[in-house]
Amino acid sequence: MPQQSPTIELATQLISRRSVTPEDDGCQELMIERLEALGFYIERLPFEDVSNFWARRGTQGPLFCFAGHTDVVPTGPEDNWSHPPFDPIIEDGFLCGRGAADMKGSLAAFITALERFIAHHPEHDGSIALLITSDEEGPFVNGTTRVIDHLEARNEKIDWCIVGEPSSTVNVGDVIKNGRRGSISGDLIIRGVQGHVAYPHLVENPIHLAAPALHDLAAEQWDEGNAFFPPTSFQISNIHAGTGATNVVPGEIKVQFNLRFSTEITAEQIKQRTYAILNRYGLNFDINWTLSGHPFITDRGDLVDACVEAIHSITGLDTELSTSGGTSDGRFIAPTGAQVVELGPINATIHKVDERVKAADLDTLSSLYENILAKLLAR
Repeated sequence: MPQQSPTIELATQLISRRSVTPEDDGCQELMIERLEALGFYIERLPFEDVSNFWARRGTQGPLFCFAGHTDVVPTGPEDNWSHPPFDPIIEDGFLCGRGAADMKGSLAAFITALERFIAHHPEHDGSIALLITSDEEGPFVNGTTRVIDHLEARNEKIDWCIVGEPSSTVNVGDVIKNGRRGSISGDLIIRGVQGHVAYPHLVENPIHLAAPALHDLAAEQWDEGNAFFPPTSFQISNIHAGTGATNVVPGEIKVQFNLRFSTEITAEQIKQRTYAILNRYGLNFDINWTLSGHPFITDRGDLVDACVEAIHSITGLDTELSTSGGTSDGRFIAPTGAQVVELGPINATIHKVDERVKAADLDTLSSLYENILAKLLAR
């Protein structure tokens, strides 16, 4: 590969490591080596099979943090890729490889932005930190949430946090995420009485019993949303019942559902209203709930303003503030009181075969991160 910018060079080194979640495969040590040279104090925080680290430069507030993950999703059959997914290549101006957009490109941009910023501002205000995990694409149990618990236990608070998730749509910086919807899932079992279909008086068909309740759950208006969030959405993702025989009424039906919810409703209210709808029909049921994250919002303030101004000054774009999409590790950081935004490259190919990102966009992203640091911490 011909000589590239420092950001592209580091991104290719990271992509070449096969860090399929929860593996890190040396990515974090590569970053740590660069950070130690900049004067960062490093805490390696492995929890179970997950690699994490917390790096900090400075002891005073305010504390600015870059947050991200070194793990990537599986590639699927590698024969379907135009190039080996862990053998990064630049083709037609695109850096290609698993993790190029999600999110090893952002990690590289973090490091090179810090190297330039600290070279120009070695005595910057406040402190700078990085919170890096290898558990964002996995079950998210032993990653960022555990590191945040570790920091909270000693009352170490993040003031401003940029998560390097791929937020952009058409041009780098055209969208930043200043919040995310909450996510709660339910595994519902509704029980009936199994029996022969020819003797309906001896059975209770749980599929028939469930149908009106499921209709009501799907039709329920949970809230109207607000200026930042669309209305809460209920979606059934899986239904399973039956023994495989056409002449047997099953004894139970299993339903999986998810709600992406706004700040207008709480997880507890969702549970209570779900129970009320199911109880309305006198059903015999159990639900196992999984709360993946509460909704959060970061309104206009120091961090959002710095991002918006940096994007406009470097790209000329008037960025859009958005809360769309799935969840991110920002949901673990925002409840501590931190201002949190997501700013990263274009997300068109994330998790896809032939994941790629414009190489020039990573250099732009590094410049954006440096400019934001300067607006917040330059002395």
